[in-house]
Amino acid sequence: MAKRVNYIYNKKPKFEIPKNNKQRPAFILYAMKKSYEVDVARSELNYVTQPKNIKTGKPIIRMRRLNEHRAGAMRAMVPAMLYHFNIVSQIVQASVEQLSDECGLSTISSSGNKSISRASRLITEFMEPMGFVVSEKKWDKIIGNYMPKMISLTPLFFKLFDVSEEKINSAKKQQLAWINRNLIKKGIKPISLIEAKFKSQEVRLQSILNYRKSQHFFHIRKKKAQNIFSLDEKTARQKILKLIVEKYSLNELSEMGLDGLRKKVNIQYYYLKKIAKENYSDSNI
Repeated sequence: MAKRVNYIYNKKPKFEIPKNNKQRPAFILYAMKKSYEVDVARSELNYVTQPKNIKTGKPIIRMRRLNEHRAGAMRAMVPAMLYHFNIVSQIVQASVEQLSDECGLSTISSSGNKSISRASRLITEFMEPMGFVVSEKKWDKIIGNYMPKMISLTPLFFKLFDVSEEKINSAKKQQLAWINRNLIKKGIKPISLIEAKFKSQEVRLQSILNYRKSQHFFHIRKKKAQNIFSLDEKTARQKILKLIVEKYSLNELSEMGLDGLRKKVNIQYYYLKKIAKENYSDSNI
């Protein structure tokens, strides 16, 4: 068997702030700065904390430190998680795939398939057993499988770069005060920290549901488009023509005329051609 050479893509990953950079609370900027000042992958916590099986709660024997590839992934992922952290809900408002992309940990195979396993394994095989994060899976009725995990950061996560629980609680109170000021301006009754936490969690869950729903229907359209473009051009255009004719009434088709009908076939042909080739992440449809 041939020996694998340079099997790790991007040996020095780094979190890149998204292009649609949003203003972050002072606490988030402070925590991110602290995380860059230390080597979170070589924190003392990584050696003294006893990892546990997240299903059984039983200790996991871990004899050695993180290898350099996983350490590099952790150094990138920690500030990425902080950037997307919601102080009140304690949830990272980004999927593992988004975090992986922004940290340069995602890979694309020669066949065009994306892999986020490097980021995913860091979370499930290290950060979660160590108690730095907690993840929750919910069943998606639309797709028929589990939705992307909702990841919460624990107080132990912040201890990696010496941010105390008192500092976190203070930030929560400040964020809640900001939320309530805005609610009062709108004539809405102020809410408690618990209410704000549940509300933030609901918003995050709804955004995941909306994304999955749009993604699901995009892939249905893409599959239909690819089926049409598996035919030769003449047959594909005839199929599109048939679909258009079925869509309109006789009066509408009469008003459209042959030129109008040909134009609609051309528009639909190139529209479906675009969908057939497009990835969901690139789509504005």
